[in-house]
Amino acid sequence: MCSQQAVHVAMTLDFPYLRGTMAAILSILQHSSCPENTRFHFISSPSSTYLHETITSSFPYLRSQIHPFDTNSVSGLISTSIRSALDSPLNYARNYLANILPPCVRKAVYLDSDLVLVDDIAMLAATPLGTGTVLAAPEYCNANITAYFTPTFWANPSLSLTFSGRNACYFNTGVMIIDLERWREGDYTAKIVEWMELQKRMRIYELGSLPPFLLVFAGNIAAVDHKWNQHGLGGDNYRGLCRDLHPGPVSLLHWSGKGKPWVRLDENRPCPLDALWAPYDLLQTPFAIDF
Repeated sequence: MCSQQAVHVAMTLDFPYLRGTMAAILSILQHSSCPENTRFHFISSPSSTYLHETITSSFPYLRSQIHPFDTNSVSGLISTSIRSALDSPLNYARNYLANILPPCVRKAVYLDSDLVLVDDIAMLAATPLGTGTVLAAPEYCNANITAYFTPTFWANPSLSLTFSGRNACYFNTGVMIIDLERWREGDYTAKIVEWMELQKRMRIYELGSLPPFLLVFAGNIAAVDHKWNQHGLGGDNYRGLCRDLHPGPVSLLHWSGKGKPWVRLDENRPCPLDALWAPYDLLQTPFAIDF
């Protein structure tokens, strides 16, 4: 599990997203030119580590490890957001990835559980970070980054000047390549936690775990080609409306947003693009899974 030549993939593991995680794993293995060179690191709450047995029984040759994450360390720092799923403590495990994974793991690809790859993950992992850059992620500079922060934030000069001198763009934290050594050296977990602690004292942002990442990293990341994040396929956060693909090539399909394909398929109200996820669904079943 410490191989420096391997592609290290980190994902969270919990019951509501288990079908998504299984589909993501299958898609990675099917499209990898060297699947045996992939190491999976699953982060789970201590009470859900049993889900790793489902993974290992479905993929008996998978090189994987389960890492319990003490959600108590972050529960008191979470502020409510527009969607309850974003308030899950496990959604904040990415903040602590450098502490959770073994020190021997120097670089990892972090992936959400609501996506599938249709290209070789080794190509994504090979995204150049450049000198001193901690992470790479898909950037969207046409998005209005100011909307992620409250009027209280922008009215306070000592806070709004955080972005001064930075070409700060919104980026998606569901697909990231992280240099864990540089993260540890810079103690970036502490920097993110500082913003979360401030948020508890005065509400400076609205949307889950993303804004602290923007505050710390926006404008200082390596860009990932947009083909690695055809995002928003879950639809509108409020109404769950269906979305179309963005123009251009596709290497990764991401059902970010309110709607998840396995839920919509089970309810017989799928969006058209959910048909692209369905072939990777290993746990399709009309009845509850009994563990």
